[in-house]
Amino acid sequence: MHCRGNCRHKSALECAGSTHIVFPYRGVYMRHVGSDEAVADSNQVLFFNASQEYQVSHPVAGGDACLSIAVDTQMLLELAPPELVQHQAQAVFKQQRQRIDSRAQVLVALLRHSLRNGIAEPLEGEILTLTLVRRALGLQTAGAAHASHGLRRLVDRTKLVLTSDPARRWTLAEIAAETGGSPVYLTQVFQQIEGMPLYRYQMQLRLARALDLLDQYEDLSALSLDLGFSSHSHFSAAFRQAFGRSPSAFKQAALQR
Repeated sequence: MHCRGNCRHKSALECAGSTHIVFPYRGVYMRHVGSDEAVADSNQVLFFNASQEYQVSHPVAGGDACLSIAVDTQMLLELAPPELVQHQAQAVFKQQRQRIDSRAQVLVALLRHSLRNGIAEPLEGEILTLTLVRRALGLQTAGAAHASHGLRRLVDRTKLVLTSDPARRWTLAEIAAETGGSPVYLTQVFQQIEGMPLYRYQMQLRLARALDLLDQYEDLSALSLDLGFSSHSHFSAAFRQAFGRSPSAFKQAALQR
């Protein structure tokens, strides 16, 4: 799914015909379900319930791209923890987003590149999809379920700041100035809601962007600098730590097999 994101304001009401699990991998948007809002960036998975009305807005220019997966109701009820899904005639997610980890981001990239390049057999594609969905549904974000609306809004504003320019070397004071919170309070709230510190969240955004762009760069040193890393070695070390292999090894294994 690709969207140019031309309109910064809320779209007209939309409605999914079936339940979808949506993985943003490029850009960012906001999803509005009634008064509930969620930032859709590459560190999140979004849950679109069948027949549930929603709106979309793009507060950050550049549009977005997502991998959208429709899941059979019975299969979803088998996969999803009971705290996530209401058991009804149609499975209904109780919340509209959840954070994913680097392993899920790798699976998104592998599945997307394999399908786009026609190198995945049907069984491989199905297994990758099932593994991705299981991984995404199994990761819980500590503190998010019990956070107040005001705290979630502060964290959402912070995410939009980070995604507006992922390569920028933000200072804590700059982010606090953009979001209207004090640096100390902001770091505490973000850790509480997302279960990770701000700098690690930004790093995961950059590395997810790397997964998206690897096939467009011959010179990985140029990619590392474009993503805001201080050097190619810094980029390679962070990539290997997150995904278990070097950028060049991932590119060869995932994109050139």
